[in-house]
Amino acid sequence: MQDALVRPAQKKGIIIGYASFFNVIDQQRDQIAKGAFAKTLKTWYLSGKFPKMLWQHDLTQPIGVWTHLREDAKGLYAKGRLALGVAKADEAYLLLKEGALEGLSIGFRTRQAQQDKDRKARILLDIDLVEISLVTFGSNPQARVHHVKAY
Repeated sequence: MQDALVRPAQKKGIIIGYASFFNVIDQQRDQIAKGAFAKTLKTWYLSGKFPKMLWQHDLTQPIGVWTHLREDAKGLYAKGRLALGVAKADEAYLLLKEGALEGLSIGFRTRQAQQDKDRKARILLDIDLVEISLVTFGSNPQARVHHVKAY
């Protein structure tokens, strides 16, 4: 007999993508440098938690959980699970499946940055990652969900 508290692993609603790319100047004139996530990811892993998954940067609308984050050669890789059954998470899932929603965007506090006067950009060297949101239009158009599990 199966224990009532044990649930099979959720496959539907798993999302995978890049929440940020390195060396891209976004619409806010910010460019994230490789290594900018190192300290914050270590802190999150040591705490046993991850940044919040929000709907459109709305702090009152969490829609899932991030289950794996890592900095690689491209940027910030993110894998998470939508909290299906929550209205906005269900909406996000349907919009992702239809291709009407795909953007990811990070919410953060700047710890260390420098100005690139030639390119009129701020280079972010160290950031405190607070949340990663599903968004319609992100500041970095390359940051998006690349895969949605629909089964």
